[in-house]
Amino acid sequence: MAKKQLNKGSSGQNRKASEDFMDKYRQKQGVQQTSSGLLYRVVEQGDGLTPVPTDSIQVNQRIQLVGGKIIGDTYKEGLPDEFSMKEAIPGIREGLQLMQEGARFEFVVPPELAWGKKGVGDKIGPNAVLIFDVRLLKVLV
Repeated sequence: MAKKQLNKGSSGQNRKASEDFMDKYRQKQGVQQTSSGLLYRVVEQGDGLTPVPTDSIQVNQRIQLVGGKIIGDTYKEGLPDEFSMKEAIPGIREGLQLMQEGARFEFVVPPELAWGKKGVGDKIGPNAVLIFDVRLLKVLV
């Protein structure tokens, strides 16, 4: 049991690592920050529809932790994710609304826009920043 806890990191360790990572990420060229604290960088612009909170979407995405551990990768699996905007964590819901179909963005989601102080399961620890590489394939209206 203790080993799982070490993998996730403690709340304090994660908070410090998260803050350090976000400070470094802000220095990258092209990084923007929304008023909520979401950091993002446009990798590729799209030219299709932009999703609204009531839509469902189809995306390819790679989700990783600050330490580089990948916790999901539909690019590698070759099977896109489909979900409703309502199901997405707040940071991704906000970020997707900045995108058009075909676009690829990188998002750095602070804990308060993800799973916060609780984390989730044994994959995401408390106060963890998540890094998403998202390509919006289709808005399902």
